[in-house]
Amino acid sequence: MKVEDFFSQHNIIDLSFFNFSNAITAAYFAKENLEILKINENFRKFFPTLGNVNNVYFPDVLEQLGIPGQQIEQFVEDISKKGSVLIPQVNITINGEQRVYSLLSARTHDDSFSYLNGVQGQFVDRTAEWELRREREELLEQKIRDREIIEEKTRQLESLATRLAKYLSPQIYQSIFSDQQGTEVRHARKNLTLFFSDIVQFTDLTDTMEPERLASVINSYLSEMSIIALESGGTIDKFIGDAILVFFGDPESEGETEDALKCVEMALRMKQRIQELQKHWKKLGASNGLRVRMGISSGYCTVGNFGSDLRLDYTVLGSPVNLAARLEAMANPGAILVDENTHALIDDQVVVEPFDTITPKGFARPLQIFQVEDFKSMEHRKSRRRLSHMGERVEVNVLDSSDIRAAIEELRRIQQAFEQELQ
Repeated sequence: MKVEDFFSQHNIIDLSFFNFSNAITAAYFAKENLEILKINENFRKFFPTLGNVNNVYFPDVLEQLGIPGQQIEQFVEDISKKGSVLIPQVNITINGEQRVYSLLSARTHDDSFSYLNGVQGQFVDRTAEWELRREREELLEQKIRDREIIEEKTRQLESLATRLAKYLSPQIYQSIFSDQQGTEVRHARKNLTLFFSDIVQFTDLTDTMEPERLASVINSYLSEMSIIALESGGTIDKFIGDAILVFFGDPESEGETEDALKCVEMALRMKQRIQELQKHWKKLGASNGLRVRMGISSGYCTVGNFGSDLRLDYTVLGSPVNLAARLEAMANPGAILVDENTHALIDDQVVVEPFDTITPKGFARPLQIFQVEDFKSMEHRKSRRRLSHMGERVEVNVLDSSDIRAAIEELRRIQQAFEQELQ
């Protein structure tokens, strides 16, 4: 006789199932052919719609619970071939409520009691866990959406700021966007150096050129002059048609002498750059090129926000501004005129020649006017950046100085093209 013959099969099964009786999972025990022999109380609580499932084929129970056929087939295959099954997510609707379970099952084997050989398994209710996971995923998705929205708004703000920056001098732009006090009207009295320039016979140019070509010439001219002004530390006040107003000494200043020297150096660099671009502008349709005159004056001005509640302009007011405009109008094409105040500041380092003595409207006494030649130091003159080169065989002229590295790369491509042709 076998050992199992001395014991009650029903009692042995109950005893082996004792640990599952009070388990928090929905446990079951089935024969090897998957016919259910026993379930615990939680199985009935979890699935009240099933009723009595004893002696029922377990895959049929799964089907009754609404588990997809594919998962049922996978269960049967795995329990037969592998001896165990783990389905991490089983979605079951009970009384209209969607719940999530994990199904764990494994074949059992006992040498002493053959009727304990079968399939033992349990449903683990993971609804709360999956709900938390779903909420977490939703929060992550919302976070990603929020981040994308923030990034998009940031790109829009950066684009807006970039467009706005084109209408303001960088110094003024920085001053506005770093100002914690808003845009209230503020003014200051400062000793500034003013620069004014315009193109000789600009009206004739506008009357004779096509709009597109005129725009190309003027935009090229203003762009190159702006680059030089900013590199020199000047604050671009405004463009008035072809005229340019730049001042030194606000918002930042290195002292009135240094401000004046920077302004003169800027004017000389502009003069040089205008000469370098003459051929380019002529090709664009400005048959006589561009002839520019410049005026520089120094003195106390009122600088700050001027305008209305609807529109403000950060600019300078005062007689030195008017004087710079008068000097520019008096200058010969290509010349740079300075007043006596500026002359006093730059005389030690810059070669100037007396030009005229005038009594401008609004001034009580005659003023001595001087014409700038160049800096006295040859070393200073040679250090000035040049964007054109004329050799014995090659002439190079950079037409757009806003990206020198791009110009260098273009020269390299030209070099490579010539080298390939010579191979």
